Amino acid sequence: MSEKIYSSQDAATPIVIVGHVDHGKSTLIGRLLHDTDSLQDGKVAQIIESSKKRGLKIEWSFLLDSLQIERDQGVTVDSTRIPFRLGQREFVIVDAPGHRQFLRNMITGAADAEAAVLVVDAQEGAREQTRRHAMLLHLIGIRHVIVLLNKVDLLDFDQAKVEAVEKSVTELLNKLGLEAALFVPASARDGDNIASRSERSPWYKGPTLTEALASVPSPASRSELALRLPVQDVYRFDNTRYVAGRVERGRVRVGDTVIIGTQKTPARIASIESWHTAPHVSASAGQSIAVTLEPDVIPDRGDLLHHADARPMEASRVRVRLFWLRQEPLRVGEHFRLRLATAEHAVTVTAIDKVVDLDDLTEHPGTEVPPEGFAEIVLSAAENIQFDPFTPGTTDGRGVLVDRQQRIVGGAPIIGPANIADGEKVIHPSASTVTVQDRERAKGHKGSVFWLTGLSGSGKSTLARAAETRLFADGVDVTVLDGDTLRAGLCKDLGFSEADRTENVRRAAEVARLLRDAGQVVIVALISPLRSDRDLARQIIGDGFEEVFVDADLGTCEQRDPKGLYAAARAGKISGFTGIDAPYEAPAKPALHLITGKDSVEAATKTLVTFVEDAVRHKAGARAQS
Repeated sequence: MSEKIYSSQDAATPIVIVGHVDHGKSTLIGRLLHDTDSLQDGKVAQIIESSKKRGLKIEWSFLLDSLQIERDQGVTVDSTRIPFRLGQREFVIVDAPGHRQFLRNMITGAADAEAAVLVVDAQEGAREQTRRHAMLLHLIGIRHVIVLLNKVDLLDFDQAKVEAVEKSVTELLNKLGLEAALFVPASARDGDNIASRSERSPWYKGPTLTEALASVPSPASRSELALRLPVQDVYRFDNTRYVAGRVERGRVRVGDTVIIGTQKTPARIASIESWHTAPHVSASAGQSIAVTLEPDVIPDRGDLLHHADARPMEASRVRVRLFWLRQEPLRVGEHFRLRLATAEHAVTVTAIDKVVDLDDLTEHPGTEVPPEGFAEIVLSAAENIQFDPFTPGTTDGRGVLVDRQQRIVGGAPIIGPANIADGEKVIHPSASTVTVQDRERAKGHKGSVFWLTGLSGSGKSTLARAAETRLFADGVDVTVLDGDTLRAGLCKDLGFSEADRTENVRRAAEVARLLRDAGQVVIVALISPLRSDRDLARQIIGDGFEEVFVDADLGTCEQRDPKGLYAAARAGKISGFTGIDAPYEAPAKPALHLITGKDSVEAATKTLVTFVEDAVRHKAGARAQS
């Protein structure tokens, strides 16, 4: 077979369509496809029939319903990608969700878009999700924004009212450094100014939506940029080793010398292979290929292949613009994996420098990032991270944060290396190559922490030790962290002031987290009287934290008084004793409530053991099957 030079076809232009729930995104896309004859035969009849069954007028958004739940609830829950053509030019329309719980899908849905259509209900104006979407467009780096003022028919196409909404949206975008390419007043349901000019808005002299989309600049070629070939995998067939990956940018030719990842090993490209085609003499951005190397070195997954004269940046501390997706706040000290192209790095949040106030879009210093918040943070890794700084309109530097359960919890574009401040502690926790799933398969259960809280004498340690014995006999790798045991060693320097009690809880939680990460079931028996301290423990431990209230009333605990502490407190020999002259704040909604003032030790232990085994074995089994 003859060798050939790879030549890619002109790529389709991705356009993301975003907007507040009920502002009409899906209706817009359905109408757009209809008005440009882009629907399959029979689709319109199907939509009409579906709409009649639900007692609705024709509902164009049903075109985008890839899940039944979307029709039943009237919302769009995933990011739908639709090939679309205007004249000779191809587009990919991305319909990204508008309601809060599905914003994480927009991260991936909008990541490669060249331009955006921001749908705003002209009657309601900019809403909370409009601000979030505008902030996301800023974060992702989309600069060409078309604002579609939808439902203008509800304003009777009043020019003054439309211009007032246009002014408010312009002010919102300007705060983020965005500028609308144009505003299109429209009615997606009726088709005004979508593919044809509306007679109801004679005052509007601008383009229709289809004309505006046709004028979106074509994607810039990435083939002329410096080579970046992330290694996806390495295969061996018939004594030949193939390094597989997708050329993210630049060009590579047979005979080129490339540098391999952070190991900095040079190698020559001996051949460029592809699937079902003749061998290539070169490849460029967008092509998935396999190369052979001379000498036969072995790259790792995630290594970047690049030319020696155009190296990527390297740093063990990077600054990122974060969009936080978890429903709990992000705090300094939390651990994640940073996915960047095919590479993964264990990282720790070492600083939160700026947090965005979504009410006025201003930035201010902060100690935590709220759910669905935006911030600038610093991530630290034990090894160098190779990256190109995030650039609008490219995939450079676009990372995501992943938690222990492999869930995406944040979009994290890297904007550059992070310098070390004067006097700052520089800590790089090492990362285990043994995964959570590996440990679960080996142990047969999930690592978790069961935090037993209650008054002194309520039976926490008794139950913890009894449960430990039974769980261990059942094959569970279990450890008990008892309050007195901790204070005899790790926490022997602490007293019983409120600050020392908080530090005692923090240390116990950190140890419990380390053991949980090693796959163990940890039973913590600690008075931990304050809700705020237990909330701190929950935040440190994260996934797998279960609060258990060991409940015995003060009279019962005083009567038991196994250590003589209540008598000493009543005699004034001990001050600040929980339940006597220091408060105990009972859990409001514990995962398990054991009333030890009534139940026997045997019964309470059986309940606790059953609860633990159900939690750690069922969850682990569910993941193993998924």
